[in-house]
Amino acid sequence: MSRKIHLLERQFEVSVSLMDAWRFLAQVEEWPHWAAHIRRIGVSPSGGIGPSSSGCIHLRNGIRSTFRMREFRPGQNWKWVGSLLWLTVHYDHRFDVVDANRTRLTWVVEAEGFGAAAFGRLFAVMYSRNVDKAIPALVTMMDRIG
Repeated sequence: MSRKIHLLERQFEVSVSLMDAWRFLAQVEEWPHWAAHIRRIGVSPSGGIGPSSSGCIHLRNGIRSTFRMREFRPGQNWKWVGSLLWLTVHYDHRFDVVDANRTRLTWVVEAEGFGAAAFGRLFAVMYSRNVDKAIPALVTMMDRIG
């Protein structure tokens, strides 16, 4: 397969323990509450994500993207892989302890496939707008549970 192109990386902190952050984000079907660009997410099996999870993200603009879990290390990270047109997109969700009541989240998006350098960069511009709006909403929600 072709070489992965690094498209996007966002790092931010939330005022909850690592395990609380993990549990909160593992409920991906709830993401539309803080990620306005997502209409809904269907996950199989339903409930929190796990090593055999797969699903479909339905965006408000009508685009759908399927994903399947590629890497699942509880308390450290999960990485799922999805398709977008002719690209394979890798989404890594990383968790690091800052202190007992603070967690650093790092989201990394990479792509590979035909046109990854050109189309991937266009995707990253559009996707980064959505992520940059969603992160403050997520931080606010997580700070409320902390």
